[in-house]
Amino acid sequence: MSDQQDKKGMTRREFIRKGGYVAGGVVGGGVLGGLITQQTLKTNQKGQTSPQQDSGKGPEVSYQRAMMFFSNPEEFTVLSQAAERIFPADDLGPGAIDLDVPYYIDHQLAGTWGNNARDYMMGPFYPGLETQGFQSHLRRNEIFSQGISKIQSHSQEKYKKKFTELSEEEQDKVLIDFEKGKVKMDGVTSDDFFTLLRMVVLEGVYADPLYGGNRDMAAWKMKGFPGNQMSYLDKIEATDFLEIEPVSLTAHMPAQKKKSNG
Repeated sequence: MSDQQDKKGMTRREFIRKGGYVAGGVVGGGVLGGLITQQTLKTNQKGQTSPQQDSGKGPEVSYQRAMMFFSNPEEFTVLSQAAERIFPADDLGPGAIDLDVPYYIDHQLAGTWGNNARDYMMGPFYPGLETQGFQSHLRRNEIFSQGISKIQSHSQEKYKKKFTELSEEEQDKVLIDFEKGKVKMDGVTSDDFFTLLRMVVLEGVYADPLYGGNRDMAAWKMKGFPGNQMSYLDKIEATDFLEIEPVSLTAHMPAQKKKSNG
């Protein structure tokens, strides 16, 4: 971060909150969300989080926190730390890891989106215009598998260390190389991979918790987003600004009653 940016005190998260900027470009000018703030990771460097405590009743259990696509924990850790560098924890709230974004991505890769089940996948494949996105014979989960492998190998080439052993600044520089298309990949460019990675990280941050990310609606609370309200009829004529507690889609499900044997 430059001294001028430091003096202004504009964090990456504040930039997103004030600008409502989610889609298009790179957050704050690159992974470079990480360069707009001097945040410190609140998770350990292994990409793991400590279980949340529930009012002293013991660790919270979430059965969604399991790998469905990745079978190698090291690859999942690389994905987790890369996601954290794109959306890091800071004084305003949790980052990608504590929001369960890595699990959201993993589950997306294992499903319809990751397998391009709804996409036309027949050739020929030609480079499109910048406004058209990319074309590839690879499925998205194949792109991510290759991308994670390339992050590991590029880290070794650049710093002689594993990605998970790098400092935050070094991790940023590795990801910046991908963002700028400097890393050779097969069937896709590294900047296209980075674009996909960044997109799905932000999806995991801000999607309804139903899909596995945005744990406890924490990202919605940071932005003051009300979530999935059933109606605003009781608020539509309000003259004052209202702070509305967010609601997830799960809140609208009918209560499940246990059947008695009687």
